[in-house]
Amino acid sequence: MQDNYSAQDIQILKGLDAVRKRPGMYIGTTGPDGLHHLVYEIVDNSIDEALAGHCQNINVVIEKGNKIQVTDDGRGIPVDIHPVEKVSALEIVLTRLHAGGKFDKNSYKVSGGLHGVGVSVVNALSTWCEVHVHKEGQIYYQKYNRGVPEEPVKVIGSTDKRGSVVTFLADDTIFETTNYSFDVLSQRLRELAFLNKGINITITDDRLPVPKFKEFQFDGGLKSFIEYLNKNKTAIHNEPIYLEAERDMVGVEIAFEYNDGYAENIFSFVNNINTREGGTHLAGFKAALTRSLNDFLKKSKLAKKVEENLNGDDVREGITAVISVKVPDPQFEGQTKTKLGNSDVKGIVESIVNEHITDYFEMNPEVVEKILEKTVLAAKARAAARKARELTRRKSFLESSSLPGKLADCSEKDPALCEVYIVEGDSAGGSAKQGRDRKFQAILPLWGKMLNVEKTRVDKVLSNDKLMPVISALGAGAGTEFNTNKLRYHKVIIMADADVDGSHIRTLLLTFFFRYMTELVEKGYVYIAMPPLYKLSVGKNIQYAYDDAERDRLMKEMPASEDKINIQRYKGLGEMNPDQLWETTMNPETRNIMQVKLEDAVEADDIFTTLMGEQVEPRRKFIEDNALMVANLDV
Repeated sequence: MQDNYSAQDIQILKGLDAVRKRPGMYIGTTGPDGLHHLVYEIVDNSIDEALAGHCQNINVVIEKGNKIQVTDDGRGIPVDIHPVEKVSALEIVLTRLHAGGKFDKNSYKVSGGLHGVGVSVVNALSTWCEVHVHKEGQIYYQKYNRGVPEEPVKVIGSTDKRGSVVTFLADDTIFETTNYSFDVLSQRLRELAFLNKGINITITDDRLPVPKFKEFQFDGGLKSFIEYLNKNKTAIHNEPIYLEAERDMVGVEIAFEYNDGYAENIFSFVNNINTREGGTHLAGFKAALTRSLNDFLKKSKLAKKVEENLNGDDVREGITAVISVKVPDPQFEGQTKTKLGNSDVKGIVESIVNEHITDYFEMNPEVVEKILEKTVLAAKARAAARKARELTRRKSFLESSSLPGKLADCSEKDPALCEVYIVEGDSAGGSAKQGRDRKFQAILPLWGKMLNVEKTRVDKVLSNDKLMPVISALGAGAGTEFNTNKLRYHKVIIMADADVDGSHIRTLLLTFFFRYMTELVEKGYVYIAMPPLYKLSVGKNIQYAYDDAERDRLMKEMPASEDKINIQRYKGLGEMNPDQLWETTMNPETRNIMQVKLEDAVEADDIFTTLMGEQVEPRRKFIEDNALMVANLDV
């Protein structure tokens, strides 16, 4: 790999005008995902420098006003005059689509950027963007307004550093929001640090009175990633199984470990890009794992305990895996790289995994036996779950309706216009049924504590009498059969009392949705109702307060009168009459509801494992660490 990275390495495929007119073609969306994608594109360029062996440190700062600055200590974007274009290579890279070193395999063997469009697209979609390049003892600088340079590249000082500093402000006339999520960016940067062992990546949020800071560096790479993901879980073997190999110029690195839980947790990457929809590399891993375990099962005494071969769900119960492949010319389905399409990669990954797993299992028979014991139990549970589903379907057929009896449905049939309130208790459910708008609001009352699915296998979940009404009412199945296209409501609103019991019910439901209806959360269909804590009244003047601070403010604002302010503290939803429940908690014009978002899947998995899993010690530590931050235990 060459160390000389200069203007002659920059190849050009012209055109930038379309970016501002059709930004979705380049970054997928102008919503929050597209906004964060701008940061990823700049960071990906720094990671490409790291992959080429020229960068060790990457720093991301969210500045006040949602400005972003990304600094690296790589070779620096070339600044010399391009031999064909006769202008600085820096200006070409920032203002021309498809201009970059990624088309030249001498500059970068593999890269994660958007086929060279990254930094120019960021520039085009920013109100302004400025670049400082520290190179050969000098600081080169250029500023752009909506993609147009203010003046040619110039030297503004000397330096003993090297690398690039890109600062930009996303254009608020293009994006629906320009407010960055620290957690969303942290998840991506954490992934990159795990996938590129030894690289130091930091993120700072300067928008806060006390800046927030995280640092990521993992010398163990993917093994460290697995250990991090499983830190609050109980592994069933001593350390993650790890393999690394290269075939036909495709690099394959995989680590996986089984724990005693029931959730499948697999992350897949191509050239450091998180392929959330998987693709051929993930298919190859799954196929090899299933085949290998079936082959070893035939030689095991456990073979008599199952009537049929293990399937994919059986062998992946309780697995935590990370698959990372490096592909010289990746073909993605969609511009935002969510699914790998290269057909040859499936065979490459499958053969490598099959060979390495076979060798590992033969050398470690006690490990394969523990894994097989778990998969055989999973197969039995799958058979039991199938029978439970068949029984449910037969019952549903006989009852002529598959909807639960306690569900008060709405008349509207378009899921996008419908919402269902999952309400704690029959009393509150009765008030909600009377207070709702029957056209678009459905009510499903729940009673008693439901199952903690974090500690339960799938067959128990699908046959649980507290969860079956939820599964039936939503109509989209659960687990591997969950299908959002069959969902009957696009707003699923959890409405529970503002006390400890209500919090527990919310947490149990959220655990169920996260583990068995993940896409429901990912698509933003889950909400938390926010009922008021206080009713303040002076004569006919009635106000509602949702916390203590609002109560105190309203008390000062309510008109002075001889009458005393009457304050009612609601202990539960059942204390409200239907009109009050509608006005405060259910009327779309006046209610407060909080959307549940999955911004960091790794952190979400960790928090559910900590709070709801089998291990007591992580839960105790969490409570000890956070106890002083609790202002009101009933809120």
